[in-house]
Amino acid sequence: MPRPLSSRRQFLTQSSLAAGAAFGFPAIVSSRSPNAKVNLAFIGVGGRGAANIQALVGTSLYPSKAKNAKTDSPPPAPQEPTENVVAICDVNGMNLDMAASAFPKAKAYRDFRKLYEGSKDFDAVVVSTTEHTHAYATLPALLMGKPVYCEKPLTRDVAEARLITEAAAKAGVATQMGTQIHGLPNYRRVVELIQSGAIGKVTDAHVCVSRAWGLQTKEEAEANKDIVFVTERPREEQTPPPYLDWDLWLGPAPYRPYNEIYFPGPKWYRWWDFGNGTMSDLGSHWNDLPFWALNLDAPLSVEAFGPEPHSEIAPASMSATYEYAARGPRAACKVHWHQGSAKPEVWKNDPFISKWNSGVLFIGDKGMLLSDYNKHVLLPEADFKDFQPPAPFIPDSPGQHIEWLNAIKNGSPTASPFSYAGPLSEANHLGNVAFRSGGKILWDAKAMKITNNEAANRFLSRTPRAGWKL
Repeated sequence: MPRPLSSRRQFLTQSSLAAGAAFGFPAIVSSRSPNAKVNLAFIGVGGRGAANIQALVGTSLYPSKAKNAKTDSPPPAPQEPTENVVAICDVNGMNLDMAASAFPKAKAYRDFRKLYEGSKDFDAVVVSTTEHTHAYATLPALLMGKPVYCEKPLTRDVAEARLITEAAAKAGVATQMGTQIHGLPNYRRVVELIQSGAIGKVTDAHVCVSRAWGLQTKEEAEANKDIVFVTERPREEQTPPPYLDWDLWLGPAPYRPYNEIYFPGPKWYRWWDFGNGTMSDLGSHWNDLPFWALNLDAPLSVEAFGPEPHSEIAPASMSATYEYAARGPRAACKVHWHQGSAKPEVWKNDPFISKWNSGVLFIGDKGMLLSDYNKHVLLPEADFKDFQPPAPFIPDSPGQHIEWLNAIKNGSPTASPFSYAGPLSEANHLGNVAFRSGGKILWDAKAMKITNNEAANRFLSRTPRAGWKL
């Protein structure tokens, strides 16, 4: 049974969250020079973890050993890290050894619970683990009053998202969810257009994502060659690779024997115990745009459509409709999510829109706006040929990583703090909850309860395995 939540936990409205974010954060290096290096701990140092290390300290864990083909010169010498890496942690020994070679003075751990026992060594934490351990690696830092950068999605489920949101609000430290697209100029220009009324009152937004990570048909699996075709939990028990601590990799998830079907990523994404398929992962990027542009918070209801829910595997293709109430100048609206082979009629029938593999289509009473990560267009184009966009009013970002470091050093705000990323993650998770419950759910955000389907509430949280707690 899912663990009951404390009755004192209340939903933080988007208006109060935005107000808190506007004031920034107390700088943790205020007693030192603003140019002082931050002592960082990295939990997860392979894949996204290695990318985050390079973005935050300027050191690549995968330097090219090949000589320049034209000059026959050796690769350039590694640069001095811009910040201090004082602690590293990974359940994958190969990743850990590679990071230890780059940062020989850093303390190395396999278990992040042990890392936190040495919390005096570091100022801030970067979490790049599999998503089913995000909350468990993030919460201790917040409780210690340490800034956190956590990869998307912020948590595995709704209850964890609410807990992390509230803990971050109480901690008052610099936080950032790793949604790098949020920091690119295109999204900012789209938000400015929507919020300045370029297409009028927006009542619908369609989010269309081509990725189909989940329970696929054989035909879908063949079309997505990077995804392993699987329809049930494997019965074969295999020996984990010698460099992998399988028990620590499982963390709070229920125990199951190792099988190569789960590891390495992105194989684990499709399993409910470890991830959330496409919705909560790419929802962090794609639903981010309407969530930001339309100033959304908690939905009133979510209705999902798709194949029969599988008890263990997320769907490859599905759709969901979110209903949001009017608030202030914001009109009541619906956000429609479509993934995999599920496409809205406008995507199928419009010859221009259908060419976009993935995107967000805003529908207003004066026109439409279509956007992907890097470009956008106002539609019909002929109606907007003389349109002059508003002067930019959302400052461009130096990049999410630099934003977070600046927030730590001088108290400036970040673009995707947990006050924003938490409610966004909740909404994304609710799409999966609606799908798993087999229909429409009515959501009481303040009570954090589904009111029309008691059985569906079991999908909001889970009881962790012995030895793990939040």
